[in-house]
Amino acid sequence: MIHSTAIINPGAQVADGVEIGPYAVIGPHVKIGRGTKIGPHAVIDGWTEIGENNTIFHMASVGAVPQDLKYQGEETYLKIGNGNTIREFASLHLGTVTGDGETTVGDGNLFMAYSHVAHDCHIGNGVVMANAATLAGHVTVEDHAILGGLCAILQFTRIGAHVMIGGATSITLDVPPYTIVTGDRREARLRGLNLVGLKRRGFSDETISELKKAYKILSLSGLKLAEAVERIKTEVPQSPEVVHFISFIESSKRGICR
Repeated sequence: MIHSTAIINPGAQVADGVEIGPYAVIGPHVKIGRGTKIGPHAVIDGWTEIGENNTIFHMASVGAVPQDLKYQGEETYLKIGNGNTIREFASLHLGTVTGDGETTVGDGNLFMAYSHVAHDCHIGNGVVMANAATLAGHVTVEDHAILGGLCAILQFTRIGAHVMIGGATSITLDVPPYTIVTGDRREARLRGLNLVGLKRRGFSDETISELKKAYKILSLSGLKLAEAVERIKTEVPQSPEVVHFISFIESSKRGICR
């Protein structure tokens, strides 16, 4: 059902079965997939592509121009997958031509009230951003990460898969997969593996044990980073999860939280 007060530009592409609530505004370049629900007063604008069965609550802002002074109205994109939930007053922005040209969101993510995804960010699948969690531009968040309320992530930072970030944490360095981190800026530290999250996601005891060994070498051995990585490679079985743990660290350009 599309409410009679919704304002939908004729250029928008709205699939069958989409629900659009009162006073919602849909821009000319927007594409919305089947089964998606748009709440009252939500604004969907820009070159935004939204997949199927998403739920966008009232007052959300999706596809607005980037908060980047260099942006001059270029055709850049926001691409959202399927089954996402975008809550009240959340904001997700287009990419920029000086970045990747697009902001991307995978499937099954939850963006709680007032959460913010800036330009050129890339969000995987199953991510939870709690209330007022904020991503600056060019941030990558891998699958099933959980970002606590009021946390702030600096631009160009990467958050690994299955990471848990504590509330009000400020992140300026990459966070390795499978870990928990809390603290403020350069004082943010790893606090252990995200054991509860790993068990809930069905990781085997063997895999968790291997990740524990890798984590202890990285965070508790006192070795320099390169030395710690080499020791993980030689002393820990190279399961897919351990390999991902290593490759994430080795590919870091900002440095990592330890």
